Amino acid sequence: MAEEERKKTATMQIRPGLYVSMITNQNMNLLIRGVVLFSIGVFLALVLNLLQIQRNVTLFPPDVIASIFSSAWWVPPCCGSASAVIGLLYPCIDSRLGEPHKFKREWSSVMRCVAVFVGINHASAKVDFANNTQLSLTLAALSIGLWWTFDRSRSGFGLGIGIAFIATLVTQLLVYNGVYQYTSPDFLYVRSWLPCIFFAGGITMGNIGRQLAMYECKVIPEKPHQD
Repeated sequence: MAEEERKKTATMQIRPGLYVSMITNQNMNLLIRGVVLFSIGVFLALVLNLLQIQRNVTLFPPDVIASIFSSAWWVPPCCGSASAVIGLLYPCIDSRLGEPHKFKREWSSVMRCVAVFVGINHASAKVDFANNTQLSLTLAALSIGLWWTFDRSRSGFGLGIGIAFIATLVTQLLVYNGVYQYTSPDFLYVRSWLPCIFFAGGITMGNIGRQLAMYECKVIPEKPHQD
């Protein structure tokens, strides 16, 4: 009896420490994932925006072009912040819906997804099509193909559509207020293929966020066995 009481007492003393450790690890893991996603978003924004500017798809006023890679200073931080939010939101929605994403959960698949996303951006800037409608339909098919190849989840598709809608609306407002502009706009003030790029970007950052979430360290205290 005395031995069992000592074990119970030791368990009660250890539990608070494990609980604090669990909370600390989760918060630290969330911070690390956010920083990684932010860095990836900034890097992709610099590279892809440079590609758009070189092809004269995006035009910034001369006084705005005053930072790295001839890009507006606010573009990389905004894209990085959006990437962090999207990357953290995808695994959170998966857990809320009770539908853990298990399709192609390895880094090689994530890297291929990033490569396809960059390829879609490359096509939007460098491939010449007969008209904007043909370009938009082609990019739409490629974006849906990216989702089908690397995601295939209802939550991923729904979030991708929502992200594309919100990002396109924000872009419309920025262009309307003269922050920057697109050459040959054919969808109000922007290009008609822009929602496809945002959709593919949301799926890509979501897959990266899901993969990073797999390494979350969870310390769960064990309950004492009851005979």
